[in-house]
Amino acid sequence: MKKELVIGIDGGTEGVRVGIYDLYGKQVGIGVTGYKTYHPNPGWAEQDPLEWWSALVNSIKQAMKQAGATKEQIIGLSLDTTCPTIVLCKNDGTPLRRALMWMDLRAHEEANHISSFADDALKYNGYGKVSPEWMPCKVLWLKRNEPSLYEKSEKILDFSDWYTFKLTGRHTGSISTTTYRWYYNQEEGGVPIRFYESIGLGDVFEKLPRDIYKLGEHVGGLTRATAEELGLCEGTPVARGGVDALNGMIGLGVIQSGKLALITGSSHNIYGLTEKPVHAKEIMGSFPDAVVPGLRLVEAGQSSSGSTIKWFRTNFCRDLEYLANEKNGSVYDLLNHEASQIQPGSEGLIVLDYWQGNRSPHVDPNARGLISGLSLKHGREHIYRAIIEGIAYGTDYNIRNFKNNGIATTEVYAAGGATNSKLFLQIHADVSNIAINVPEDNQVACLGSAILASVAAGAYVSIEEAVSNMVRFKNERILPNQENHEKYQLYAEQYRKAYPQFHNWMWENTKISQVELATTLM
Repeated sequence: MKKELVIGIDGGTEGVRVGIYDLYGKQVGIGVTGYKTYHPNPGWAEQDPLEWWSALVNSIKQAMKQAGATKEQIIGLSLDTTCPTIVLCKNDGTPLRRALMWMDLRAHEEANHISSFADDALKYNGYGKVSPEWMPCKVLWLKRNEPSLYEKSEKILDFSDWYTFKLTGRHTGSISTTTYRWYYNQEEGGVPIRFYESIGLGDVFEKLPRDIYKLGEHVGGLTRATAEELGLCEGTPVARGGVDALNGMIGLGVIQSGKLALITGSSHNIYGLTEKPVHAKEIMGSFPDAVVPGLRLVEAGQSSSGSTIKWFRTNFCRDLEYLANEKNGSVYDLLNHEASQIQPGSEGLIVLDYWQGNRSPHVDPNARGLISGLSLKHGREHIYRAIIEGIAYGTDYNIRNFKNNGIATTEVYAAGGATNSKLFLQIHADVSNIAINVPEDNQVACLGSAILASVAAGAYVSIEEAVSNMVRFKNERILPNQENHEKYQLYAEQYRKAYPQFHNWMWENTKISQVELATTLM
């Protein structure tokens, strides 16, 4: 009998990644295809759903070829995508315009408008400002600024909804995406109708998916046309997936309270699970049933972590490219070696990691990055280490907020680009005085989707059972250095003091630059 396999699809910011796994979590094939992001104006970000689809077809075929798999071996598939990434389309899935990506910030006026309402739904924003990333802000912008397209639209879908429709022919929503960014609460009747009506979206309900599925729930089988296009079998079970980072939590095995998921990349996403409702300032959530039934998701995040390090490498380290190639390594290897020779605190440097604003705890898109304490003694290696430390201080700030609100955290489970740097992980462990675990398979979103596929296919009876069989970690845990932790406390405190002291100045400076940019574009 041939080995049974499952497919995990990860529709990310830059492209779609498809992993093929056996039922013990071993990846046997991978396919990756990029797609373009369009930036019509500063702060805008759009993608073409038709490019998503062609990329998915190509990635599945790549993965199947690499795995040497037959279509009969595939017993199920599931997916995750960026969220909220909003598609206006017809009932048959035809897009009416490019999708507004999760990172699109054009709806800032709509976000301010929604923030002005004293509605209980805003508890999910920590009773604070609403981010223009969230679904109602984007949809309200479309209604206000492109009313004809809004009227023509028969469905308003998230990226994962659109993919699921293309696979199965069924319009469905995910408990993951709707709870996470649509203010959906299954316990309280679903989408808060009165709230949507008050902000000006009372006519949106007929356009939204009505059937909301749990993660891993069997939605339907591949349609004949789709199966032929993908090279798979008609009727292959499709499990409902959702948000990329939340499927990543499953791929990290973070499905109980007490564990913290740190999913890194261009940004840092920090997630925990709690049994009791938690609604507090500076914490997003808690979102009921967003990952597993009966538990509530709490969230914090940093808008630019890996992207800031990439910015530093691109702009200030070009001379290291030749040396890195000569040593058959990377520029990051050289930077990490140099930075590791410097003591904690980077000899007095403090970096605020706000290159693209602050997501939490301040929810401030107008905040900007800051390097303080520079002297003639400091070199490139000091600034590089200080940037990493600043990111770690920001992560620690959010972990402290969790603890202060009764969300116990015993260990961190990390995935993504930062796990390629032991220095990066060690600094995080030292600052927060917490152990960090790293998975064997760093593609945790793909693996999480494959886990959901295995449940829908009937290979496992629950997400918990699938995780216990399919998720494994490296033997080496990153343990905190107590001496370094003590040294970091004063610097971390200075980091926390900086925003209240400098945010008005940063706002003024950001406003000046925005006015100058607008004048230039006129």
